[in-house]
Amino acid sequence: MKTKDELIDALLDLAFAEDVGDGDHTTLSTIPADAMGRSRLIIKEKGILAGVEVAEKILHKVDPDIRMTVMIEDGAEVNPGDVAFTAEGAVRSLLVAERTMLNVMQRMSGVATMTRKYQDQLKGLHAKVLDTRKTTPGMRMLEKEAVRIGGGKNHRIGLFDMILIKDNHEDFAGGLENAVSRAKEYCRLNGKEDLKIEVECRSLEDIRKTLEIGGVDRIMFDNFTPELTREAVALVGGRVETESSGGITFDTLRAYGETGVDYISVGALTHSVKGLDMSFKAF
Repeated sequence: MKTKDELIDALLDLAFAEDVGDGDHTTLSTIPADAMGRSRLIIKEKGILAGVEVAEKILHKVDPDIRMTVMIEDGAEVNPGDVAFTAEGAVRSLLVAERTMLNVMQRMSGVATMTRKYQDQLKGLHAKVLDTRKTTPGMRMLEKEAVRIGGGKNHRIGLFDMILIKDNHEDFAGGLENAVSRAKEYCRLNGKEDLKIEVECRSLEDIRKTLEIGGVDRIMFDNFTPELTREAVALVGGRVETESSGGITFDTLRAYGETGVDYISVGALTHSVKGLDMSFKAF
């Protein structure tokens, strides 16, 4: 299995392959090979900054000799006119790196900004906002990192780091008990005992069955109302972790948080995000 760094490196290889192709002919034709210069990353919109560390990877992937000076770190609140960092080196390298770096930073900062907004809506409550697997293909590691930078928590990264038994698994397995027992046996036989098991429940009866079966680490309340969620939290009684999911919006988030649920998963953190506006300008 590829590591996080390997996946990010592969993403950057693809990004440059589709953007640069056989060369940045505009830059090659207008900028002398020995020209040196400086650029700065200027924020143009209020939000949460994310992607500074990745920006350094991108710059150094293009040219290891680029020197970067960071003024604002990931996770900081930023405002129009703020300068996040400067970069100094070969002008050709700065221009080649510009678009890929901005695409990544704008996307990550948009995710971090959205996450902070949602987590702030839960201020003073126990609940934490979670992301989902509804991410941009290839950018999952960066978008999940942006969620953490914004103050949220990551759900499973992919299909490999947690067992989540949903309605389709239950139906194809011939029932909830079959699905859970097979999952536990699979973990035992394959040395995967460290994998947490979560079960999606569609009713209070499903929750009772799951608790009776046992061996589960978290129960997801799927498309419950806040009122039903409160009953579900009381029914679980702290025996396992709890999560609310399905159709939860910013306007209803606080009501779900007030039920006492541990986690609230929100796909909008990554699938309905506007990038944070910024530019990379010579100075």
